Amino acid sequence: MGPAKKIRQSGVYLLPNALTTGALFAGFYSIIAGINGSFAAAAIAVVVAGLLDGLDGRVARLTNTQSDFGVQYDSLCDLISFGLAPALLAFNWSLRSLADYGAMAGKLGWLAAFVYVAYAALRLARFNTQAEHDDKSYFQGLASPAAAGTLVTTIWFFVDQGVQGATVQWLIFFETILLGVLMFSQIRYFSFKAWPRSERVPSAWIFVLVLLFVLLAIDPAAVLMTLGIGYVVTGIVITFAGRRNWKSRHARRLARRLPQHRDQPADPDADETDKAA
Repeated sequence: MGPAKKIRQSGVYLLPNALTTGALFAGFYSIIAGINGSFAAAAIAVVVAGLLDGLDGRVARLTNTQSDFGVQYDSLCDLISFGLAPALLAFNWSLRSLADYGAMAGKLGWLAAFVYVAYAALRLARFNTQAEHDDKSYFQGLASPAAAGTLVTTIWFFVDQGVQGATVQWLIFFETILLGVLMFSQIRYFSFKAWPRSERVPSAWIFVLVLLFVLLAIDPAAVLMTLGIGYVVTGIVITFAGRRNWKSRHARRLARRLPQHRDQPADPDADETDKAA
């Protein structure tokens, strides 16, 4: 009885880890496709990895199959699928052409890709160490799947439009660095892990869902890129609006306290002495 129980505890849960492995496979395929020049396929593979990554955590929570092994495995796979794969895709499609401007510009190209990968690793390490204490409704810093999705769908959109990577090399350069920095920033982003909060949602969401499917059928690259950019901007707006509101509330609290301090005598003991006299 004891040995059998020990064997069961030493195993791993199949379903969520199978989905994580699928995300890893998609990320690895993206790297191979990008090296071979199939840039649209490489971008789509990262999007597929993002869908599988979203499913594995939700399936683990629904089936109560969460484990420390799954958390660590998921982070390692995320670093490849949402760190290394999109950075290499950006480099192979566009950033490598910066070498046409000289050796220094060529170094800037692969350094931008490295910055993205490094910040993705730092973001995942911070997330793992603070996951138990963070607010589940928000991410601290842009989540790596969202950053990867925004970067690769931008590339996918330009590829579909027939734009060469060399013509938008500086745009991809700054976007790669910006997304990397946002991953390790203090910007707050809404987390869809806690949504929906109940089994029922407003019926209007069905209309939005149908509209989204229609738009995706028309031009998936443009729609996904727009959603990604919108999500990135939303986090910045929420964070700075929240800080402004906090400063405003803090100023109002100080304003309420100041009149009280002005009415108080400078020396309370001297005031009591005067009253006694």
